[in-house]
Amino acid sequence: MSHLSRRIFVLGSLTTAGVAALELGAIAQPSAAASTPFPFTLGVASGEPDGNSVVLWTRLAPAPTNADGQGGMPNADVAVDWQVSTNQNFTTLVSSGTLTARYAQAHAVHVLAGGLAPDAEYYYRFRAQGFISPVGRTRTAPAAGTVGRDFTMAFASCAHYEHGYYTAYRRMADDRPDLILHLGDYIYEGAATAGGVRQHLGSEIVSLADYRRRYALYRSDPDLQAAHAIAPWLVVPDDHEVENNYANMVRADSSPALTAAQWTARRSAAYQAYFENMPLRAAATPSGNSIPLYRRVRWGTLATFHMLDTRQFRDDQACGDGLKVCADADLPSRSITGGNQETWLLDGLGQHLSTWDLIGQQVFFARNVNSAGAMNMDAWDGYRASRARIQQGIIDRGVRNPVVLTGDVHASWGNDLKADYANASSATIGSELVCTSISSTGNGSATTTIPNGSLNPHLRFYSDRRGYVRTHITPSQLTADFRSIATVTEHGAPATTARSFVIHDGIPGLADA
Repeated sequence: MSHLSRRIFVLGSLTTAGVAALELGAIAQPSAAASTPFPFTLGVASGEPDGNSVVLWTRLAPAPTNADGQGGMPNADVAVDWQVSTNQNFTTLVSSGTLTARYAQAHAVHVLAGGLAPDAEYYYRFRAQGFISPVGRTRTAPAAGTVGRDFTMAFASCAHYEHGYYTAYRRMADDRPDLILHLGDYIYEGAATAGGVRQHLGSEIVSLADYRRRYALYRSDPDLQAAHAIAPWLVVPDDHEVENNYANMVRADSSPALTAAQWTARRSAAYQAYFENMPLRAAATPSGNSIPLYRRVRWGTLATFHMLDTRQFRDDQACGDGLKVCADADLPSRSITGGNQETWLLDGLGQHLSTWDLIGQQVFFARNVNSAGAMNMDAWDGYRASRARIQQGIIDRGVRNPVVLTGDVHASWGNDLKADYANASSATIGSELVCTSISSTGNGSATTTIPNGSLNPHLRFYSDRRGYVRTHITPSQLTADFRSIATVTEHGAPATTARSFVIHDGIPGLADA
């Protein structure tokens, strides 16, 4: 792509503006040598909005998948200009500045753009080394104490690069939501395998360079870039951002073989690369082999997002992990969140901050038992006392509209949460919406028969297709559309709505739309 066309390139459904409109106003325009490669190959992103600010992200990487993880950048820090405007032609700037993209952080950029109006839409872009980035669209949350406008929120998880194309990300961008949540497995750590739709680069990732390169591979995808460019994101990781089914400092298996020190270093590298590649606030900066991720994000008085971390603080999976009949899963001492996070969640729910309390987290929450009495030890079924404490806390605190948002299982589910799962007539106390995968496990099938449905009557919907969940949230109801993609092994399939539910204010559980 020529130097000129790269300067006016805009992602997704955003309109391409003229060259004159894209001049950076009062910021001096540097010249770039004709041989200088375009540095914005990974696109742009925004996230963590509040009533007057939002995080803006990009990462300079002219050769994004170089094995050293540095994206083809020199061993030097680079100045990056940024701008925020009320329009995509940037004729009126509301915020701008310059910061330094540092070699030590793989030239990732996190801008806290402040001084913005609440409940408002903005456009942003960057400039470095003589090039202008793609344009991103973002928005702020409503002001504290105000309801704000009705809004659309989409959420997704599980995007294995080798298993299929990211058409679902593109369809999310087509919907132009106000906010996107990603609930884990943004990348997968495994080695390249033969026979997939696409292929990872290299062996299983372990080092910081490995993780940076893997993020660059995934972020090079234009459909993922479109979803990032269309709306701000809230993100939490699951296991594959580090290693499959790890629990706190315990590995699920010994492949690849690592010493204790090497495992600690791997976890540290994974968290650093996650922070570098996500639009997170500085409060989430990793410290050693941990990263502070559980947090509350307010959307005025309409919604509060309680974003959980169910990996860093959990007890090891009971009975050796897997689908098991396991009495140890009921031990009161076991927790999937850790005690501090559990207290934090219940305290937040008890504050009644908004109409809707949305719990963004990683693994299946409702009970799901099979005919042998076995349950998934990696999900909340493996931490049943932990789940019982959360659910009793919801009851005791009179939480009006608790909705759990879940990823991980590569299928869509719509669930009622029951006070007593062993008693189908017990009170419904909340709802769970489970998004399927973006691409993981491939196309799936057309089945909507609920597995073990007769044993779990609170499980109301199931679909084996790939896709995402789109919600429309108002003071009176939350509407959830389970969006389905028929094929991810071929690129560009349409999205259809497999099923819609409504959750009415003050009436827990899923109702037909």
